Amino acid sequence: MPHTDPTAELHEVIYVSTLAPDAPTSVIADIVGKARLHNPWLGITGLLIFDGMRFCEQMEGSQKDVLAQLARIRQDTRHINLRVVHQGPLAVRRFRRFSLGYTTLDDDDALGRLEALTGQDFLVTLGRPDAWRTVFRPARGPACGDRSEKL
Repeated sequence: MPHTDPTAELHEVIYVSTLAPDAPTSVIADIVGKARLHNPWLGITGLLIFDGMRFCEQMEGSQKDVLAQLARIRQDTRHINLRVVHQGPLAVRRFRRFSLGYTTLDDDDALGRLEALTGQDFLVTLGRPDAWRTVFRPARGPACGDRSEKL
């Protein structure tokens, strides 16, 4: 049974980070698997994007739960250089159909473009209805796990 407050306002955090140099890319399956198991209990949904070296994750849920999850991710030694690029209230969930969507990218520079955005430019870019499809072009082929959603 989830321990989240169903009346809590939605909050989102979007961060970028880099896979630690000593971490093999095979850890991604473990990260995704554990998140998909635990996120429903926390009332967290979102999307994880990985380009072979960098991560971008959007998490949504109650502010308390999302910030607690972010604190756990900051302590995870498989990530380095974690930087929150946006956080704030969210009117409606973007990724409500699953606890964690996951995709990889063919476009090696997509996360670099995201990292370069700041302030209003970031909010305007990702605030567009087609933002997740235009900023991030998913790799062809299956994503990790069977619960990926079309961007």
